Amino acid sequence: MALVEREHIDERAGRLSEATAGDFIGLLKPRVMSLVVFTAFVGMVLAPATPNPLLAVISMIAIAVGAGAAGALNMWYDADIDAVMSRTAKRPVPLGRIEPGEALGFGLFLSVFSVVILGLLANWMAAGLLAFTIFFYAVVYTMWLKRSTPQNIVIGGAAGALPPMIGWAAVTGTVTLESFVLFLIIFLWTPPHFWALALFKTDEYGRAGVPMMPNVAGKAHTRRQIFAYAVLVAVCGVLPTVLGFAGLAYGIVAAALGGGFVWYSWRVLRDGGADKNAQPEKALFGFSLVYLFAIFAALLCDGLIARFGG
Repeated sequence: MALVEREHIDERAGRLSEATAGDFIGLLKPRVMSLVVFTAFVGMVLAPATPNPLLAVISMIAIAVGAGAAGALNMWYDADIDAVMSRTAKRPVPLGRIEPGEALGFGLFLSVFSVVILGLLANWMAAGLLAFTIFFYAVVYTMWLKRSTPQNIVIGGAAGALPPMIGWAAVTGTVTLESFVLFLIIFLWTPPHFWALALFKTDEYGRAGVPMMPNVAGKAHTRRQIFAYAVLVAVCGVLPTVLGFAGLAYGIVAAALGGGFVWYSWRVLRDGGADKNAQPEKALFGFSLVYLFAIFAALLCDGLIARFGG
């Protein structure tokens, strides 16, 4: 079925669409972009330097555009998969609102534009990281890993974890242990977040031909992996306090959030197979979104207090 959808999409590739501005905005994955911008901004605030406000704003715009470019390239290539999954079927390419060629050209243009602007106005370290992020998400993850290995999310999660490091580099021109810890929090968070989703979307991933962990290794193995990663996330979440670039108040918040993440993951491990409606998995998926936002919001508050409060 996925092959039929791909052929149907390719047949439309030579025709121009009547897409609206809203369709092109949807192509940028605005919800994912908002998370990228937020975590990159946190990295910028925590960095041990004060950027020029105008250049900081321009840098954030460039990072947002780069994230949108990666999303557009992903939607171009994954249109056949998107068309057979309820979560993604209403995206603009599978709906025919935007032609595949338009999505590809749009994504490539924004990729080059964002990297060049960030390099010229911030520094080329940050620009190089942004270029690598786009390449890794669009080529390494989307074109290779997603369709070939159940470790797709584990390895591919690096792309989504790089924004705070890019924000840090945009201010300092360097990559440090502190920025790597910010990267590590998101990197370790990604597998349990997406595997929780995959547990109650197993049939859809199977129809789409995506080898997610529950489809390949089984749900019981996936639940054990989720719990193991949750423990790592909880430990990593308190590292900013342990390493001294966040305060005790942040550490307490991070420990509480990490405890919640472990608890929800334990419920999935303990009760997931017994609940036909996948309520533990859905609860974990929802909490994981809260966790990532809250942990970076706590980092942001801690960084702002350290910068302006004393």
